Amino acid sequence: MSPLGDSARRTRAMIKKESLQILRDPSSLLIAIALPILLLLIFGYGVSLDARHVPIAVVEEARTPAAEGFVAGLRHSPWFIPRSYPDIHDAVAALQRQDVDGILWLRENFGRSMESFRDHGVHVVVNGVDDNTARLVEGYLQNTWAGWLTQRNLRGRTLSFLPVGLDMRILYNPNVRSRDFLIPGLIAVIMTLIGALLTSMVVAREWERGTLESLFSTPVTIPEILLGKFLPYFVLGMAGMGISVLMGHYLFKVPLRGSLLVLTVTSALFLTTALGMGLVISTVSKNQFVAGQIAIVFTFLPAFILSGFIFDIHSMPLFIRIITHIIPASYYVTILQSLFLAGDIPGVVWPNAAALLLFSLFLFAVLFRISRKRIL
Repeated sequence: MSPLGDSARRTRAMIKKESLQILRDPSSLLIAIALPILLLLIFGYGVSLDARHVPIAVVEEARTPAAEGFVAGLRHSPWFIPRSYPDIHDAVAALQRQDVDGILWLRENFGRSMESFRDHGVHVVVNGVDDNTARLVEGYLQNTWAGWLTQRNLRGRTLSFLPVGLDMRILYNPNVRSRDFLIPGLIAVIMTLIGALLTSMVVAREWERGTLESLFSTPVTIPEILLGKFLPYFVLGMAGMGISVLMGHYLFKVPLRGSLLVLTVTSALFLTTALGMGLVISTVSKNQFVAGQIAIVFTFLPAFILSGFIFDIHSMPLFIRIITHIIPASYYVTILQSLFLAGDIPGVVWPNAAALLLFSLFLFAVLFRISRKRIL
């Protein structure tokens, strides 16, 4: 048989060996199948940047029709749970006790000076301890106020201080749901963790069990060993990716406007990068526990914090933004957010996919070099 045929036969034997090992060791299946489901359920339902049903104190010094109409608008809003207080002192005390997150104070002159640019008798106090919630409450109150003024104008009451009608269009996420933005990024973080954990303990496990020395006594080569370990976990990781996409689209109702083919190709590139990181870690470390800890610290945490999954990269300091360029997950998060929310945008997808390809080539070049030094 030709040398090429011998190599293919040995590679198939390595793939079969690793596949049987996966079937006999449920931990790999749990990491690839159960872990994405668990993390998506926890983060998908638990992490939200929306502020809904926010308790807010309402103080009406005079129960005028205008004040009652404005408060009624708050009660029908999904953003607020208005709670009435007799005076501003009680409302401030409730804010200090954190019973409410804000105060809407309607003064006695509310409704009587609506046709002028004078003080309209509306005062808002927001709890700024949680600055994100404070900004959301402020924005929601402004939107509610603008909507109420617009309705008054439509009923024939001229409002000199609302001279411009705004026709706002929100592209790509018209419902302004933070979940639609977070779920694609969460999939990228989960795939980072899955890819790194699946392979980070592979070679380390071989060292611990002493089976690697047995492989060295056979004609199998280093590329054949690594390829035999890579392909089964690649298939397993793509299965986990498919489950994550299905859950994001059908369970969390995140639209998928891009091509499935583009999603599959780019996901394969990123998974190759993640598996490459795991193999490099497992080759360097000869202990499964240490390899797992390194994988979490150097892959999962940077992907969670520095990928743009939650925190906007453009708002970070310059030296942190420079670091994000060496985080593969940051490129994949951008791709997924584009494919899910905007569609196939070549100027976004392909440059980031090219970056993932370069990461993969670099990692496997490093992997072959390290393997020659440490395994042979």
